[in-house]
Amino acid sequence: MEITLTEKNFQKEVLESDIPVLVDFWAGWCAPCRMIAPVIEEIAQEYSGRLKVGKLNVDENQNLAAKYSIRSIPTLLIFKEGKVIEQIIGALPKKALKSKIATALAREEGER
Repeated sequence: MEITLTEKNFQKEVLESDIPVLVDFWAGWCAPCRMIAPVIEEIAQEYSGRLKVGKLNVDENQNLAAKYSIRSIPTLLIFKEGKVIEQIIGALPKKALKSKIATALAREEGER
């Protein structure tokens, strides 16, 4: 299940999360964002319990987009323990996206 992120809940849902969080920075006018939306939804279901997935509309949350230097969308950031551990820019195919996520999560697990 995906969470709708805002400036009000970002701290609690992302930065204070007990599990890693994939944040999808998107906008309604962005065609590539709409293209990968179903893939992001599938990833949310497949990684349920291991990875939280949130969507953040950059038009409605410009301060957060600026804070994380989001210059093009879609941009996906993976957070762990309040820090960005991976950045993925652009609409990647599902297989490539899953591979990047798995690599980032495995790399973080290996550093423990």
